[in-house]
Amino acid sequence: MIAHLSMLGACAIWGLMAPLGKDAMTHGLDGVSMVMLRVSGGALLFWIASLFGPREHVPLKDVLTFAGAAVFGIVTNQCGYTLGLSLTSPINASIVTTSMPIFAMILAAIILKEPLTSKKVIGVLLGCSGALMLILTSAAHHDGKVGDIRGDLLCLMAQFSYALYLSLFNKFIKKYNVFTVNKWMFLWATIILAPFAGPHTVSMLSHPLPTATILEAAYVVAFGTFIGYILIVNAQKVLRPTVVSVYNYVQPIVAVTVSVAAGIGVMKWTHALAVILVFTGVGLVIKSRSRRDIEAGNSKR
Repeated sequence: MIAHLSMLGACAIWGLMAPLGKDAMTHGLDGVSMVMLRVSGGALLFWIASLFGPREHVPLKDVLTFAGAAVFGIVTNQCGYTLGLSLTSPINASIVTTSMPIFAMILAAIILKEPLTSKKVIGVLLGCSGALMLILTSAAHHDGKVGDIRGDLLCLMAQFSYALYLSLFNKFIKKYNVFTVNKWMFLWATIILAPFAGPHTVSMLSHPLPTATILEAAYVVAFGTFIGYILIVNAQKVLRPTVVSVYNYVQPIVAVTVSVAAGIGVMKWTHALAVILVFTGVGLVIKSRSRRDIEAGNSKR
């Protein structure tokens, strides 16, 4: 029960983060400064939290490996999503995030040699159709409330990057607890981004910001980054990947509801059709048998 509540909480937090983050980047902040605040704030919170958690020795080799993991799991992922969100609508950004299992399936087939079943292929085609529909809709309107093709593509890049991170580093990160993993990854991400985004962020913060913007940015850092990452890792230790993926559908539901209510997003029939296509595609992918399932079935014969 705790694991289910953790997963529900994490996805609800991220669903709300889309409209709140979008509003903050419309009133005082921009995508670059939001990324820097999120990454550096996450690093600070995870290092402080690690002081109260179990101590783990991390050899130099693994410290350097965390740098590679940070490039795909945080730098490219969060830069792509946050910068994309600053351009496109929170509705589009949240719908695109549900495509990550499709990218994970494709990369698993290439890197981990997972079998491609008919369900997976059909699922990929449906999911890609939904994503393409969003992109074409954004290209036609070029409106921050309906969508922006540049933002949609950046959000797609973010999902691909995180899927690549899972394929390349999934076994490695399981060696350590959630605080050890995240404190090193966020530290490396901060070091990588600081020379490029640091001066710009300091310049942005030198000007007075609306109270609402400060609170929204604090939510993105404290809840969308720190609490969200803790909740989902704890849930993943108990729940099956299929169950975890299903909870991912909570994000666009929350984002759409809040965005439309706040007037920072417009829901069109193409969005609804794209949701159906992406959700159906992801559902087929996560319900397909993995290589482990197939090998287990063959061993029983």
